[in-house]
Amino acid sequence: MLSNFLVTQSGGTDTVTTTMILDGTIANADVASDAAIDVSKINLGNTVEMETSSGDQIFEMDNNASNSSNFQIQNGAGNARTDLYLDGSAIITLKGQSVGIGDTSPSYALDVNDTGRFTSDLIVGGNLTVGDGGAEDQKIVFDGNAQDFYVGLDDTTDDLVIGLGSAVGTTAAISINEDQDVTIADGAIDFDVASHDGTNGLKLGGTLVTASATEVNLLDGKTAIGDTLLGTAQTFTAGQRGEITTLSPGATVTIDMADSNNFTLTLDQATAMANPSNDTAGQSGSIFMIQDGTGSRTASWGTDWEFAGGTAPTLTTTASAVDRVDYVIRSSSSIQAVATLNLS
Repeated sequence: MLSNFLVTQSGGTDTVTTTMILDGTIANADVASDAAIDVSKINLGNTVEMETSSGDQIFEMDNNASNSSNFQIQNGAGNARTDLYLDGSAIITLKGQSVGIGDTSPSYALDVNDTGRFTSDLIVGGNLTVGDGGAEDQKIVFDGNAQDFYVGLDDTTDDLVIGLGSAVGTTAAISINEDQDVTIADGAIDFDVASHDGTNGLKLGGTLVTASATEVNLLDGKTAIGDTLLGTAQTFTAGQRGEITTLSPGATVTIDMADSNNFTLTLDQATAMANPSNDTAGQSGSIFMIQDGTGSRTASWGTDWEFAGGTAPTLTTTASAVDRVDYVIRSSSSIQAVATLNLS
């Protein structure tokens, strides 16, 4: 067995200039720069170890040929990580149980601080979180051949947006705000319910809308119910009716003609029938004037009310008697009326 000794030779090809063997182990060897070592003669065993108590440890592969790169594995002193460098830049970091790509302080099993690309399927077995809670737009872009679409969070409005293109907030088609209100953008964007078979289709408040597109289009451009159906001459094959609205008695009664066509009023005192509000030319109807249990209640009429001969009727004053005043509104200041008295 070799004991401790030191050998020094002159340099040259296939020579080791200085060799120190301590207790059978090569402790130090300086190899000539032009020496060739036959790798078949090197036995590394199971482990190659670089060990020091201070300073960085660096394993470097440097090819000086044209268009080649420099590769290093660095074990920095005191930073509890190992970095893989390419041409002087840390590309991959191993720290704890985490791997960083472009991130020397990874916080997750894989931290990528750059743009990644998958040319095949990406399968996520758990939750997929987009964004880090910062004040910036976040999005998923579908890069199509002829057109792009995005699903994103617009940080300015805090809305979830589905839109055309790749920039969040531009050409939005559908937006959902924090109150879960859904907005479908105006413009040349169609909302098409493909199925409408009496079972599936558009629901409002959980109730299926059974009207056909033709039926719904009857209301197109109309501002009030009935505009479409009554805009032309109609023939009714069933009874049509309007409610009779009860008026509150008092010393003065002002009818709101927008409430109804027909009214009923129980007189409990002498009453002044003032000029109505919302009287529109063409409206007609009836007013039932009923005496209370006492009777002897009289009525006077405002200047818009016009009766035959310019004289207002004298109502029947018998207790519980019923008179009827029929009217047609000729203009906003002219209501022509006829009284039919003591109906029984």
